[in-house]
Amino acid sequence: MLKQPMWVASGFYSHHHCHFRNPSKLPPKPPSSAIPTVVAMSASHQNKQSHHSETTPTVIENFPIPLSPQLPLISKQIELNRATIATSNSELFTLSKNHIIYEDEFLLAVNKPQGIYCDNVLTSLQSQNSVTAELHLANRLDRDTSGVMLITKSHKVASKLVKAFTDHKVKKTYIALCTGVVPDWKTITVRSGHGRSKFGAWRVYGFSDAGRGLPGGSVVREMETSFEVLSVNGKGSFREVAELGFEGSSLVVVEEKAVKIDGGDDRNEIVVRAYPRSGRTHQIRLHCQYLGISIIGDVKYEGVYEWNGVIHDGHHLHAETLSFDHPVTGVHVMLHAPLPQWANQALQLQP
Repeated sequence: MLKQPMWVASGFYSHHHCHFRNPSKLPPKPPSSAIPTVVAMSASHQNKQSHHSETTPTVIENFPIPLSPQLPLISKQIELNRATIATSNSELFTLSKNHIIYEDEFLLAVNKPQGIYCDNVLTSLQSQNSVTAELHLANRLDRDTSGVMLITKSHKVASKLVKAFTDHKVKKTYIALCTGVVPDWKTITVRSGHGRSKFGAWRVYGFSDAGRGLPGGSVVREMETSFEVLSVNGKGSFREVAELGFEGSSLVVVEEKAVKIDGGDDRNEIVVRAYPRSGRTHQIRLHCQYLGISIIGDVKYEGVYEWNGVIHDGHHLHAETLSFDHPVTGVHVMLHAPLPQWANQALQLQP
C-alpha cells in the first residue's frame, strides 16, 4: 500500500500568526521572461570556439524552481491503465436525462461521471437529433473529476461565458476526499505560482515567480484556492456553499517547499470543499498535495492508490457547484451536481 506523505506548508504567513511573512513586504515580481545569467567561457572552450570573440559570453537561463515533488514513478503505469479504460468507456458513453441537471434554450448543464472524457459527453449530445449543432464546452473537467459541466448552445452565448470565466465572474466549488495529517485550520486560502516543469508536469511554484519564463516558452501564472474542512474521519457537518468566501481565513503565500512531518498520523480521512479563485490545470489537486492532504486515488500528486483495502480507479474530486449570471437573462444561476457515493459515505449523508 502506498503511504500518504505528511506535509505542512512552510514559508507562509497567517492572519492569526503575526510572526509569519507580511504579503505587502513580499519582494517585487521578476520580469515576465526568465532571468539570464551571463558567465565567461573557460579558456579551453574559447580555444574550441576560436571563431568567436574572446569576450563573447555564454547565456544560461535561470528558470524558477518548482516547489512540489516530481510525479511518483508508480503513477505513469497507473495513469496509462486508467486512460485506456476511460477511452473505451467514453466511446460507449451515452448521455441520458438522468445526467442533465439544468437546461434552457441557451444552456445545458450535466453531471459528468468519473472516468469519462468531456469531449465524449459533447459527442454524445451532438449525436442526439434534438439538440443544436453549435454546442460548446463552457468549462472542462479532468477525466476522473465528476460534477457540473456547462455546455452552451450557440456561439454568441459561448463567447459571453468565456468572458465571464476570464473575468472571474463564474464561481465554482469542489468536494475532495483526502488523506493525511488532520489540518490545524478550519479554512485556509493558498496563493502560489503554477506552471509546467521541464518534464512537462504541472507543478507548484513560488507566488513571487509569477510572470517568469519556463522551459518551452510558457510562464508561471498565479493560482489561488480557498479550502474549508467539512469532516474528519466521518465527524463534521455538511454546510452550504459560502459564495462570498470566508471571514478571517488564514492566508498561505507559497514561497518555499512544503516540509515533511515525521511521526504524524497520516491515516485520517478528510473531506474538504475547495473554492478555486483561478482556473489553472489541476489547481485543486496541486494545492491539496502542497497542504499535505493529497486526494485519494490521485496518484499523480501523491494520493494513495489503495485505501482501507480498496483499490481506487480514479481520484475523488467532484465539481459540486457552478454559479454565474445568466449570459442572456442576467438572472443569477447556481447549478448543483448531486454528490457521488463516496462523498455521501464520507460525510455520512443519505444518498
